[in-house]
Amino acid sequence: MKLFSSKTKEVETDIDKYLEKIEEVAMLFELALKDYFEGKIDRFEGKYKEIDNLESEADNLRRDIKYKLYSYLLIPDARGDVLGLIENLDNVIDVAKKVASHFSIEMPIVFPFLRDDFIELTEIAVKAVMELVRAARAFFKDIAMVNDYINKVYFWEHEADQVEDTLKRKAFRSTEIEKFSVRVHMRYFAERISLLADEAESVCERLSVYAIKRSV
Repeated sequence: MKLFSSKTKEVETDIDKYLEKIEEVAMLFELALKDYFEGKIDRFEGKYKEIDNLESEADNLRRDIKYKLYSYLLIPDARGDVLGLIENLDNVIDVAKKVASHFSIEMPIVFPFLRDDFIELTEIAVKAVMELVRAARAFFKDIAMVNDYINKVYFWEHEADQVEDTLKRKAFRSTEIEKFSVRVHMRYFAERISLLADEAESVCERLSVYAIKRSV
C-alpha cells in the first residue's frame, strides 16, 4: 500500500529525489575513500567537494518537503513520521560528509597492511546505507518489504563491527606502526567509517516503529 495519493505527487517526487541524493552521497563516499586509500588525494578532494554540494542540495529538498507537508496539509496522520524519517536520514548524509572532512583535514597515514581492511569496511558501511534507502522507499511504496531491508541493514552493521574490530586489533598489534598516536589514529578512522553503518542502523530502528504504526 502506497502512502501517497495522486494529490501528493509533488511531495512524493521530492522524497524520491531526496533518497537519490543519499544514494549519490554514499556512492561518492565509497569512491572518495578508495581514492584516498590508493593515494589519489586530488581525486579524493574532488569527490569530497561533490559530497559537500550534494549535502546542500539534500538540505534544500528536506526543507521543501517539510514546507509542503505542512503548507498543503498533506497526509496528516503520517506527517510526523514522514518528517521524522527525513530528519533522521539527514544524519546519514551528515556522517558521510563529516568522515570525508576528517580525512581531508587530518590526512591519516594508512599503512599498506591495513588498506584492504579499510576498503572492506567502507564498502560494508555503504551497503548498510543502500539497504536503508531501500527500506525508506518501501515505507512509502510497499510497506510489507520494509522489514526485509531493515534486516539487511542490521546484517551489514554487524559485519562492519567485525571488520572494525579486526582492523583495530591489527593496528595495535603490528610492529610496523611504531608510534602509539598513529595506532590511535587508525582506530579513530576505523570507528568513524563504521559510524556510517551505525547511523543507518539507528535510522532503521525508528523506521521499524513507523512501519508498525502504518501496519496496524
